[in-house]
This record gives sequence, structure tokens and C-alpha cells, in this order.
Amino acid sequence: MTCNWSGVFPALLTPFTKDDQLDLPLFEKNLQAQLQAGVQGVIIGGSLGEASTLEEKEKEAMVRSALDICGTTIPVILNIAESVTATAVRKAQLARSWGAAGLMVLPPMRYRADDRETIQYFRSVAKATELPVMIYNNPIDYKIDFRPELFDALLDCETVTALKESSRDVTNLTRMLNRFGDRFKILCGVDTLALEELLLGAHGWVAGLVDAFPQETVAIWNYVQTGQYDKARLLYRWFMPLLELDIHSKLVQYIKLAAQEQGIGAEYVRAPRLCLEGEERARVLSMIRERLLVRPAL
Repeated sequence: MTCNWSGVFPALLTPFTKDDQLDLPLFEKNLQAQLQAGVQGVIIGGSLGEASTLEEKEKEAMVRSALDICGTTIPVILNIAESVTATAVRKAQLARSWGAAGLMVLPPMRYRADDRETIQYFRSVAKATELPVMIYNNPIDYKIDFRPELFDALLDCETVTALKESSRDVTNLTRMLNRFGDRFKILCGVDTLALEELLLGAHGWVAGLVDAFPQETVAIWNYVQTGQYDKARLLYRWFMPLLELDIHSKLVQYIKLAAQEQGIGAEYVRAPRLCLEGEERARVLSMIRERLLVRPAL
């Protein structure tokens, strides 16, 4: 299965049962909703998928479950978020053996690497696999900014083929395109900037609220691809209060609550995260329900 990094790639949630077990039936239910909406790929074990809390066997189970459902229709991507380079290399090799079609790779976790160290980390992973690699740049959350000029050092790494751009600096998209042309595919990684970046030439969207609203997310992508910009803008304006859940520190809890409200998720999270309660839960749920009352027809 090849991956051309084009289209909507949900950063899938990792559903748990009330007693903290991986809920594969619910994972598969959400995945089916994504496929029915027409997504072009899925990402397992990302930040939204509570990567830091997952055991290796759980990641493998989700990859294999996704492959059973997706077959060769869309690529199944595994996220790698590790503190030790050797462990990241090992996970990249395991991903291939499990059948993943590509990798999304975060910078070193829990250590603020400098440019030289970050480059070496990415190169080590990329050189250890034949799978296509998407670099994940998110200096807001991970405090390491993999700026456009740093990709010069990865040009000889043929497996590095894409960037998930989450710096929130929209101009990085144009800087990458001006500097490298189509050498690297660029996917927007921030829901609240998705339409802007798609109109500027982003090749895809690694989406979060798609976990609760797959039809609307894919519709925005399709409207842009077919030049129906007025429809895209109107839908995006309706969607924005929901998309803003993606840029909060509790994005996992918020988006899981939205997916539960849609019948394709559950709000259970893995500690140290805790489920929402009290005023906070009521406030977020009220906003979700208010948006649903004025949900536009597609």
C-alpha cells in the first residue's frame, strides 16, 4: 500500500472501556465512519490518540484491526513518539512488520533537542525504514521547531516525504513550497487553520474533529478541491467553534466527548488524564449540542 499524503488523514482517537481496556469494537466503529465519509488515510497512536499512554501491544492491535477493515483502500499510518532514538528506530521497524503503510514521527520526547540533535534523530528513523515518513512539527506543544530550512538536511533521506505542519505559522507552508517545491507534501495539522492552508496549497489535512465529524471534515476538503469556496467557507464558519477544541490542552477529552455525542466514541481517557466533570463538561457539551442544532445539510 502506497501513501501519497494527499487528502484528509484523521488522527484517530484511542477508545477505552470504563475499566481502562482498549475498546477495539468502538475503534472499528469510528474507523468505519471515517471510511464512509471518504477519508484518504488514517493515523494511529498520535497525540490525540494518547500515544504516551499506549502499550506496544495496543498499538499493534489497532494497526492490525485497521488493516483488517481498510485493506488496501487507504494507508494506515503509525505515529512514533519516543524519547530514545534506538526505541524510535525499533518502532519504525515494527510498524512495517505489522503492515503499516507509513510513519508520522515526532521529535524526541521529554528532551528539548537542538537542531543538530533533532536532525540526527529524524535521519536515524528515516534511514532505518523503507516506509514513507511524515515529520511532525509542533513547537507549541513539543518546544522543538523544525523550521523549513532544517529540511535541507533531510533531502537525501528518500523516505522523508511529508510534513505535518502545526507551528500555527501559516507562512511556513509557503516557505516550504518556495524552498522545496513538491519534494515534501505538506499537511495542515491545526484544525483552526485548515481552510486557510488548503487554499494556500497544502496537500492534506491531519484532522482532529474529524473523529466526531467525518462528513463535514471531508466535505471541506472536497469543496476546496472542486473550487466550491463559498460552500467551504460557510461550512468552516459553522465548524469553527468545534474546531477550536483541537487547540486546547484538553483536546483529547474534548474531542472524545464530541465523538461520544455523535455515537462513534466514548469519553473515557487513560490516566493521568481524567474525564471531564462539573462545569467544564457541561460547558463543552452545551457548545457541541448548540452546534448540532444548527448543523448545515451537506
